[in-house]
Amino acid sequence: MIRLEEVAQDYGDRRLLRDVDLHIAKGSFHFLTGPSGAGKTTLLRLCYGELTASRGRVLLFGEDRKDMGRDALADARRQVGVIHQDCRFLDHLGVAENVALPFTAAGLPVPADDLRELLGWVGLAAQAQARPPTLSGGERQRAALARAVIAQPAVVLADEPTGNLDWEMSLRILSLLVELNRMGTAVLIATHDLNLIRSAKAQVSARVLRIAEGTLQSAGSDL
Repeated sequence: MIRLEEVAQDYGDRRLLRDVDLHIAKGSFHFLTGPSGAGKTTLLRLCYGELTASRGRVLLFGEDRKDMGRDALADARRQVGVIHQDCRFLDHLGVAENVALPFTAAGLPVPADDLRELLGWVGLAAQAQARPPTLSGGERQRAALARAVIAQPAVVLADEPTGNLDWEMSLRILSLLVELNRMGTAVLIATHDLNLIRSAKAQVSARVLRIAEGTLQSAGSDL
């Protein structure tokens, strides 16, 4: 579904990523590790087409990102749910309205039954009308997850989804992502939390990748 072939990404005269090959296949589960500043977020942005690679090819559902027009890119990105590290919301809207934004922003009717069921799945049915500033960190992350998957994407990309959460809530977020994967959704999680990865590998077959010195490498068995 998403494939990177010999991809490099530059920032000014600095090459952040080089010779990156990655294939996110249907139903696969990946972890992406590496130190802060290594390029994890940049790699995710390449995977959903927000960035155009400096070199190499990024294929989104069979089409080369560099050849895609605005409409084709929008269609591809609707198949990718993204959980950003900073969980941005519109604070004047309630949780349900924020979760439904992928539909309202596209001018599409909101599937009310699906929205209600989804809020229940992430444990936020009681907070449907709450404003984002009143939510805890874990509630915000679960709302971000719900918003990322409401349009039933083929792929979910999560950037440090448990970075500011306690261990109990981290495991709850992970369990939701594992359940989503078992239903056929491909998942890629960028994280520095090796304990989270170890916990996931006990539940799901996951490939662990590490960015080191600008290249993407298999993490092997040393986790």
